[in-house]
Amino acid sequence: MELSLRATLLSLVAISLMCSCFAAAKDVECEVCTAVLQRLYDSVPNDDRTNAAKIEAKLKKDCKEIHQPQEHRFCYYVGGLEESATSTINELAKPLSWGMPVDKVCERLRKKDTQICDLKYEKELDWSTLDINKLKVKDLKKILGDWGEDCKGCAEKSDFVKKVQEVKSKYVKEEL
Repeated sequence: MELSLRATLLSLVAISLMCSCFAAAKDVECEVCTAVLQRLYDSVPNDDRTNAAKIEAKLKKDCKEIHQPQEHRFCYYVGGLEESATSTINELAKPLSWGMPVDKVCERLRKKDTQICDLKYEKELDWSTLDINKLKVKDLKKILGDWGEDCKGCAEKSDFVKKVQEVKSKYVKEEL
């Protein structure tokens, strides 16, 4: 009797831990979709929030002004851009007009196109704790590319590290 009670209690604890892990993992999923749609929904006037056509028009207008790469790609996937291959704007505007939460709308969009939830924002580098010597050449090249710097004649990792350290002061503000 006591053994089965322990087993039951242990299984309940295990299930609750798994649920909390899934909830934590769920927060990270669809981060670009959730951010864009939340910003869109917040910018729509209260009177227009129940009108799917106005939400669609606002998304198309906002997508033209987006320059952040992941958000631009999201707009392309949902059909918010003129050059988009497909359009699922209607499938996100209608649920938003019904008052469906943004994260649920993104879950529904994932069922139509999994690429929508694969988009992630790039993580900011913490230069105070970052050891440049431990980065891969690929990452060093990306840093230089983001800064618009070229490393002519760089053949080895040490060349890239040296170049990053040379130009770092122009792009990274050191906090005191």
